[in-house]
Amino acid sequence: MASKRELVKLKSTKSTYFYYSSKNKTATPGRITIKKYDPILRQHVEFKETK
Repeated sequence: MASKRELVKLKSTKSTYFYYSSKNKTATPGRITIKKYDPILRQHVEFKETK
């Protein structure tokens, strides 16, 4: 059985920093946005999924 999880790249909206995370393709088919810590800016900012 194939895995339903997909590795995605989350890029900061205010700097060049990025995270890698996984998401469930069937539960969230669209692009995700998460508020996470950006060490370049030293604050929490929104990270959006990129391809």
